[in-house]
Amino acid sequence: MLEALKHLTAANTRPEELAAQFSDLHPALNSRQAVIESERCLYCYDAPCSRICPSEIDVPSFIQNIAVGNINGAAKGILQQNILGASCARVCPTEILCEHACVRNHDDEGAPVKIGLLQRYALDHMNFTQHPFTRAATTGKKIAIVGAGPAGLSCAHKLATFGHEVVIFEAQKKSGGLNEYGIAKYKLTGDSAQREVDFLLQVGGISVKHEQKLGANLHLEQLRRDFDAVFLALGLGTSRELGLTGEDAPGLMAAVDYIAELRQTDDLSQLPVPAQCVVIGAGNTAIDMAVQIARLGAQQVTLVYRRSAQHMSATLHEQEIAKANQVRIVTWAQPQQVLFDFAGNVSGMRFEKTHEVNGTLQATGEILDIPAQAVFKAIGQSLDVASLNDPIAHDVKREKDKIWIDDHYRTSLSKVYAGGDCIAPGQDLTVQAVQHGKLAALAINDDLKAKV
Repeated sequence: MLEALKHLTAANTRPEELAAQFSDLHPALNSRQAVIESERCLYCYDAPCSRICPSEIDVPSFIQNIAVGNINGAAKGILQQNILGASCARVCPTEILCEHACVRNHDDEGAPVKIGLLQRYALDHMNFTQHPFTRAATTGKKIAIVGAGPAGLSCAHKLATFGHEVVIFEAQKKSGGLNEYGIAKYKLTGDSAQREVDFLLQVGGISVKHEQKLGANLHLEQLRRDFDAVFLALGLGTSRELGLTGEDAPGLMAAVDYIAELRQTDDLSQLPVPAQCVVIGAGNTAIDMAVQIARLGAQQVTLVYRRSAQHMSATLHEQEIAKANQVRIVTWAQPQQVLFDFAGNVSGMRFEKTHEVNGTLQATGEILDIPAQAVFKAIGQSLDVASLNDPIAHDVKREKDKIWIDDHYRTSLSKVYAGGDCIAPGQDLTVQAVQHGKLAALAINDDLKAKV
């Protein structure tokens, strides 16, 4: 997958130094810190932190359980609403959700309760003698789920607790979706994504078949025949193009592809690293790419966005992480041309400066050239339309280049539901994908019961 960078060599960084660079971004709380922090919570009635949580976790309840030493109680309260709560505690943008809503922001301390770290503490220290969730009596119903990312796993777990048999079909060699392949390695360290998957599957009634790709060796028409319901949790599998000549040149590639290789390698010191690189984009993936390549040893990393920093979808917290890792952020510049050396490799990127006129982005004519031996595109993902190319799947109604659903996660095809990033209301949030999977499972279960 890193064929585009084969002309580059690995950075001269010792493995132990790289290991330190990719340890936890935020150190975990110890038991004393967790108790002290939990006692800062005011345990609000109708708490704003709970109301803003996409997965509807009862935040004051689990924090109060931590304060009194009931760690398993705290963990189960979280997992009942968000079965992937351990990963969400690490990757969820709490700074714009629960912690932003915390009433402690408005008192003399002016600092929110560290909800994300407390959630992580509860789930890292839970110690159940048996799995906290049990299956209902077997219903005899079988549901197919396409995609073993957060939405698919969440849906599978909830359906299994209802007593249904669930088969997950996953295109990759591992389950986990973005948690396994697309999140910065310093956010989800080690094998944490796989440990969470293994825990979820312990409820029983769920089997996973890997390297099964919809539209290739897996077909929606067959799934509709063989199963009582189908849930599409396809994610967004295609990187958007810049639309410039030379996008297939050595040195230019999608950021998500590099991040996937970085997360799967056993030896970070062997990854190709440019001395200078450009990352094009404004979201969390762009930040993740820029920070990780800097930590791998790139000497100059420039992140470029066509509008202002205030327009960036990456939060201010993420932008500060980039700056703390010496990533230079250049705004008001849009890509115009790929630059090459005599060997045909990428040597830089030409940008044209931009500005806004009455809310409309316009070019100024001013040119900016940035030297780079590698350019990483992080301008968003789109639905892999090839997965919907067979005759039945092609009839799935779409909206805004994603899958259309009704209020109960039903698609335009009978027996077929969808959720996560692949649907029109979807956003690039793990916690929202988990919620989609959970709510879709409730809808599927209600529809199956109505047919009895």
